[in-house]
Formats: sequence, C-alpha cells, structure tokens
Amino acid sequence: MKDYGANPLLSYNKYLRVPDLISLQDCLSGPEHHDELLFITVHQAYELWFKQILHELDAALSMMRDDRVASAARTMTRVVEIEKLLVNQIHILESMTPINFLGFRDKLNPASGFQSMQFREIEFTSGHKLESILNEFRDDSFAHERLQQRFAAPSLGDEFFALLRRRGLNAPAADKTLSETEQKKLYGLRTQAVLEILTHFEERYEEFQLAEALLEHD
Repeated sequence: MKDYGANPLLSYNKYLRVPDLISLQDCLSGPEHHDELLFITVHQAYELWFKQILHELDAALSMMRDDRVASAARTMTRVVEIEKLLVNQIHILESMTPINFLGFRDKLNPASGFQSMQFREIEFTSGHKLESILNEFRDDSFAHERLQQRFAAPSLGDEFFALLRRRGLNAPAADKTLSETEQKKLYGLRTQAVLEILTHFEERYEEFQLAEALLEHD
C-alpha cells in the first residue's frame, strides 16, 4: 500500500485509487452488452467484501486466542452485518433477465462463481473444510497456497471451543483419529457446552454474545 504520509496533495481519488478501481471492469462481449458491466461490478464488489470478511475473521480468531471475548463477539457481529448486505446485493442481479444474461454468458466459459478463492477461504476458516474443494484449485498455485493455509489452520469453531475449555467448560477438541462413535461423543459434549452458555447467558454473557454471533454467521 502506498504511504501518502502528510501529503497535502492527497485527495479522495488518490487515497481510494479510484482511477485504478474503475478501470478494472473489462467487458468481454463485443459489441459490449449493457448488462455485463452490472455483472462484473456486483461480483467484484462481492470479492472486496469477501476480503473484508476474511480480515475480520482473522481478527476474531486472534481475539479468541487472546481471550478478548467481547471484542471477538463485536467483530463477528460486523461480519454478520456484511453478510446481510451481500445477501441483499444478489437482488440487484435479479434485475437482469435470463435472456440478457445469455447475451454475454458464453464469453465467460469456463469461469464460474464456484471458483471464488476468497469464498472458499471463508468456508475453510468457518470450519467447512472439504479436501475435494481444495483439490479443485490445485492448478492455480496462488489460490491453492492460500487455501492450503486456511485448510490447515484452526477454524472459528476450533478457537471457540479452545476458549470454552480455558473458561472451564467441557468442550473437547475435535479428533479425526477417533472412531465415528467417539467423534459423535465429543460432538455431543461440545453441543452441551454451547447449550450451557445459551441457557445460562446471565452468568456467561461474554461467551453468550460470541456464541450468538458465531451461530448467526454459520
């Protein structure tokens, strides 16, 4: 990132690099289809928000490790608010008719929204880790390296249950080396720990706020 310091010539456009930003919407259709710009803008906006979500999730993970429970809860609440915005944003695309979309869709093959690296990073960080998804990015070294790091790192759930253990609750860590029956037993204990928080929220209000935010994110 550029260091503008106390540059008196700093402006809104320079700080946000608006000329660079608005030059990134390159339409592939020719002649240019009217709705392709909308399609690109919406999806680029998604990717910018995904970047922010990952920034917040990393902060929440760090806060949980440091037992800053109230701060982690507040950060996860911000994530949920961003996600609400993203859900509403999809309705903008619904203003585009199927016929209009087909006017430029063939130019996008074989690209697909399922290839969003950052969306998969959010999934992995949130605990939904599928090796099959990781393998789909094996030919993209940049994406694969980032996803591999997320895949190997503790998830939100891992850090949350570690936090609960430090606070005296019986919330054992997941252990894939155990049998399916033993894993279900551990899952039951973790579920019971969460229920303890949700039903005794006055005694464990910080943990309650964090659990609520994580559940809403999930």
